[in-house]
Amino acid sequence: MNTGEGIAGVYPPLAGSDYLMQDKQRSIRLVMHGMSGEIEVNGQKYNNQMPDLNLTDEEVTHVLNYVRNSWGNQGDVVTFDEVKAIRAQSGKE
Repeated sequence: MNTGEGIAGVYPPLAGSDYLMQDKQRSIRLVMHGMSGEIEVNGQKYNNQMPDLNLTDEEVTHVLNYVRNSWGNQGDVVTFDEVKAIRAQSGKE
């Protein structure tokens, strides 16, 4: 959604998301590989699937820097080298 608020019970918010902001490496893996299963965001449970969008390391870097610094979020910068290192750890280069 334009406001980053998501849809209650369906899609978690990006705006003010504790899940997104608490663990930068987890966020990189999530955007890089997608995910499925239950998560808790801001005290609410979500159980949906985020597909692997097959993004390049550069695209992952840009997406995360945008969402981690939009809608009131104030996150540390995600670097290309961080994304590249996590990709190497996952063995999906």
